[in-house]
Amino acid sequence: MPPKELKSFPADRISRLRACARLFALIASTALLAILQRIGRFAMPLLAHRMPMLYHGWCCRLLGLEMRRYGEAERDGPVLYVCNHASYLDVPVLGGVLDAQFVAKAEVAAWPIIGALSRLQDTVFIERRPRNTPEHRMELMSRLANGRKLVLFPEGTSGDGNRVLPFKSALFSAVDLTVDGDPVKVQPVTVAYSRLDGRPMGRSLRPYFAWYGDMTLVGHLWTCLGFARLGVDIVYHEPVVLSDFESRKALASHCREEIARGLSDALSGRLGGDGRPSVEPAPKPGSALGVEPGWPRPLALESGQDI
Repeated sequence: MPPKELKSFPADRISRLRACARLFALIASTALLAILQRIGRFAMPLLAHRMPMLYHGWCCRLLGLEMRRYGEAERDGPVLYVCNHASYLDVPVLGGVLDAQFVAKAEVAAWPIIGALSRLQDTVFIERRPRNTPEHRMELMSRLANGRKLVLFPEGTSGDGNRVLPFKSALFSAVDLTVDGDPVKVQPVTVAYSRLDGRPMGRSLRPYFAWYGDMTLVGHLWTCLGFARLGVDIVYHEPVVLSDFESRKALASHCREEIARGLSDALSGRLGGDGRPSVEPAPKPGSALGVEPGWPRPLALESGQDI
């Protein structure tokens, strides 16, 4: 659940009736679409391919997520979308707008319901141990070589939604290949939870939507289901290729800087129609990490949640 100091949030903003209705609709629609997806994998491959996007888009509407998109997603050829990670909500948010497969930690495969749904969507499961990196790298390269698009959360854990954690660069080496003579593109994507009921959301409320630290999934989800409308900004940054950089670590650093700047601009209301700052702000110490000077350290960032 959200940190104890946030439990005083006005009760009239969280509707139990709304939460119950959404939970029932979510369970019913998930069961129905899971059955259709399983059947479609054998009888209707094209439908099965489109089903995950339809499902995630429906979940976003059901949960009251209102998304604003800035820039354009790269659609041509294999792409590695590199994204910041704050919540399990990132999956329906990104899954509803990107025709891509997710990269998740191996433990997710064993989670009740979520694991089964992830397998139905051809999620790539990885173990975050250095000795397994070559095997996982080959799996990612195989999918990219077959023209697939992948979503990677290189922070390796979820944060509080106010800043971007350090990136793990090992899997960036998977883009070191060409497909039909063209290099695999890497596109940084920022996801920012910035508005609540149409109004700007301050950092003190963001833990109600960011899932990290020792928050329980069931309690946190119940709270999210009770809110009316959550505004999400998705910023597509310029795609790049590995050959533009001296190493995979330099590529990872570039992606993190782009995403962090996008997060800072989104949370401060500086985004223009193309995803760039509408007003160029003066540099501030710490702003490159998506935080304002003087903000206290976010809670429990070292032990976040992976999905």
